[in-house]
Parts: sequence; structure tokens; C-alpha cells
Amino acid sequence: MKALITGASSGIGYSMAKYLSTMGYDLILVSRDKEMLQRIQKELSTEVKIVVADLSQESKLKELYVLCKNDNIDILINNAGFGLFGEFVDTDLNRELEMIDVNIKAVHILTKLFLKDMKKRDSGYILNVSSAASFQAGPLMATYYATKSYVTKLSLAIYEELRREHSNVHISCLCPGPVSTNFNDVANVQFSMKSLSSDDVAKYAIDRMFRNKLIIIPGMKMKFTIFFNRFISNKFAIKIVYNFQKKKEKK
Repeated sequence: MKALITGASSGIGYSMAKYLSTMGYDLILVSRDKEMLQRIQKELSTEVKIVVADLSQESKLKELYVLCKNDNIDILINNAGFGLFGEFVDTDLNRELEMIDVNIKAVHILTKLFLKDMKKRDSGYILNVSSAASFQAGPLMATYYATKSYVTKLSLAIYEELRREHSNVHISCLCPGPVSTNFNDVANVQFSMKSLSSDDVAKYAIDRMFRNKLIIIPGMKMKFTIFFNRFISNKFAIKIVYNFQKKKEKK
């Protein structure tokens, strides 16, 4: 049994690697941080192959697939991603385009390539790590929210295609709220509500992935928030999100 995890050097990706290793899965871990990957490789008890790659580059994504396609990947976890805080007119365009490449393009390409192989074998799991942010627009983090909306909607569409074909390949989408990772340091924000631990989120997500859950939302507070959003207008929702986001701004 083998799992491939992107963004595996820290946070949710690292926690998922630890949990899957305890379940007996050999791992292919992908990140730009070679030093952290090497530390994790020594730490885990199952076989761990590390791949150092910048997933914002399309050529590296295709190289990753070629490198791993003969490993018969049982689980693909698209976890790599990052955010950026600020008014849309002020945020750095190059950084946003890099975010779109990592949060959208990498997920799209890897999902498509590995899904083709899984369908031929008629087995496998794909877990795309999105966000609770994917269910609404996000003033002050406009691009990040939009990229995660893409991930969630893409996963939903693929799920229905697989269901209608009675496929034994399953796709799930993890949509957490705040999680204790280095995400807020990269995005230059501080969370304004209590964060869940990455270990708890990872275990919750993987357990439900194996139960073929489509949308996975850890925490009752976030489940209620997403449910509540169904009953308010878009204009009211974005006012709430703006005020929530503003509290994250680092002073």
C-alpha cells in the first residue's frame, strides 16, 4: 500500500504522513523543504521516498507523475497550498499567480494524471485538501478563497462522474477551518478563532476518506458556520467574512 502526499514537510501533510505510516502505508512525500523531508524520512517506520519539487512549475508536476506512475499509488493527497492576505488591488501579482499554480494547477494536473491510472485499476483514493473558505468569497484573501473554491467544485464534479460509472475509485475533499500550521505565517495573518490541531484534522480526514465521504469538515463550529451561510445573502456573507478577515491582520 502506498500514498503520495504533496506539501508533506509540515502541517496537515506531515500529520497525514505520520498517521498513514502507523497504518502500514509506504509513502512518497513531496515538498520544497529537503531538510524537513529527510527528517521525516528517518522518523517514520514505513518506507518513505522523498521528492523535492516546486509544484508551481508545470514541468515538475509532470516529472513527479513520471517518477511515481509505476508505484501504483493507492492514495493521492493533494495538500500543498498557501494563502496571501491583503486588499486585492495591493497584493503582489506574481505571488498570486504562484498561488494559483500551486493551489489550482498542481491539484488539477496531479488529480487528472493519477486518476487515469486509478480508473484503469478500478481502485484508489484521492483526497484534495481545500478549505472552509471554498464555500464563500473572501475579501482580504480574495485569491486564496477563489482557488479553494476551484478545488472543492472540481472534486464534487469528479465524484459524480465516478459515482455514475460505479467506479471503485473514490475522491474526497477536506474543508477545514483554522488549523495550527505555518499557513498563517506564510499568509502573514493571525487566526482570530481557536485552531484545530493538524494531527486531529489529519486523522479525521483520512478516517472519513476511507468511508468514502465526499466533503469532510472537521469541527462542529465550522460545520454550523457553513450550514448557516446557506440562509444569508451573498452581500451579507461577504460583510461578515471581511470583518472576520480584518481581525486576522497582523499589527
